[in-house]
Amino acid sequence: MAAQGSTLMQSHQSWTDDLPLCQMCGVGTAPNCVYSPDGKGAQSHPMEDGHLRLRFEDGCFLYGVFNGYDGSRVANFAAQCLTAELLLGQLNSSHTDNDVRRILTQAFDVVEKSYFKTIDDALAEKANLSNYVLPHNENVAFHQLSPQSQKVQERLKELEQEVSGGATAVVALILNNKLYIANVGTNRVLLCKSSIDGQNQVLQIGRPHSTDNEEELQRLAALGVDAARVRQAGQIAGQSSTRRLGDYRVKFNYNEIDLLSAAKSRPIIPEPEIHGSHSLEGVTGFLLLMSEGLINALESAHGPEQVNQEIVAMVAAELAQQTSLEAVAQSVVERVKRLHHDVYVSGRQRATYCSRHEDMTLLIRTLNYPLADAALTPTQGGRIYPVSVPYSNSQSTSKTSVTLSLVMPSQNTLTNGTNTASTLEEGTPTSGQSPTATLQSTNTQTQSSSSSSGDGSLFRSQRGSQAAQPDETGRVPPYVDFSQFYLLWGGDQGDSQSTQGGLGPQ
Repeated sequence: MAAQGSTLMQSHQSWTDDLPLCQMCGVGTAPNCVYSPDGKGAQSHPMEDGHLRLRFEDGCFLYGVFNGYDGSRVANFAAQCLTAELLLGQLNSSHTDNDVRRILTQAFDVVEKSYFKTIDDALAEKANLSNYVLPHNENVAFHQLSPQSQKVQERLKELEQEVSGGATAVVALILNNKLYIANVGTNRVLLCKSSIDGQNQVLQIGRPHSTDNEEELQRLAALGVDAARVRQAGQIAGQSSTRRLGDYRVKFNYNEIDLLSAAKSRPIIPEPEIHGSHSLEGVTGFLLLMSEGLINALESAHGPEQVNQEIVAMVAAELAQQTSLEAVAQSVVERVKRLHHDVYVSGRQRATYCSRHEDMTLLIRTLNYPLADAALTPTQGGRIYPVSVPYSNSQSTSKTSVTLSLVMPSQNTLTNGTNTASTLEEGTPTSGQSPTATLQSTNTQTQSSSSSSGDGSLFRSQRGSQAAQPDETGRVPPYVDFSQFYLLWGGDQGDSQSTQGGLGPQ
């Protein structure tokens, strides 16, 4: 199958374009951005993220988010080749869970090997030309080199751009109404499941393969790598991931990298961590696949403690307002982008972390989840409503996932959840409590509070109505602006009226 996948890639055939897209899925994206001191942003490189969302035969669905770096070549290749390795008859309804896990693992291995086959010639030419390059002398400028040396240097630069780069990937496969997750790297998956009584559970499936993942550090230590140094450095060859696709530098030349020089075998691997199956029988909710750039942007703005809470709150609010999944996903991404930018220009404590963000991708797959009625208009950065979600500690090394209740809208009505004033203490929540992420506007910080989620509610209005939502005090905002009227009234009545309280709103 590897040869067939490689042939498809080299011939530039895009046969996956003919596969039907999943209509129960929406994707939102935003390119990278670097802010200047005046708050204006500029894209620093072309978009490097990729994604796939395909529907195949016999109720088989395939989704993926790919976070590329140093170019988009590996991300694009992985999306095409993984599809070829999974949807050309390899999967069928008779496969057991073990069969599916084996096929997913093999598919990632084929993607890696097939990609390196496509750059074999370029790597060979690069190695050959390097033999003719004199040792680098910083005192010799490029224009002082001989014409032949200049051509060699230019060609080496072209080859380096052609072969460099890699990608992390998270893939979701639905087969026989079961969910399987295959993850390589630092992207994230959240599964939100609604229960019969109106409550919902949110599960982060797996932990990122990063330099602060204790299991990954133990794996590297077993190979002879100094795990303490890796943890302190926070990155390996410019990336925080300990598993990746592509990136020939850390795959073939790892002994030349200081942090990895003591490794007895290849330390950065493409092997996915497989989770599942998770039964989707009778499940109502949604599945979220997020690129590292989206996660990091929100963490930079508000800290890492409640990223899951905030993302789920945004998605739930947009699902209650929007009539298109594409609009839902894009609105959430745009909101994260605004939050990140607003923190930077505010000059607050976290502004120093928000000078730039990478490409962002969010894929939403609904699971029997109703969208809003067409009468409701899309939100453009308005209030995010209270949603009870799981407590998440990024420093935890436990394999046990902590899941609490998430209140989502029911199919017919939306009611407003209550937000009490008691503050949630740090640490794992006790039974019966769950943190609530509440965003008042794009400029406010996240608030944590304990909240009862037993009412199975989120908003308090009928879906088809245009009724305004109450504010924090329970008041409905006015439909008409009377400020000009009160200004004129005050001018006619003089100061005596204002001293008596006036007629304006109190």
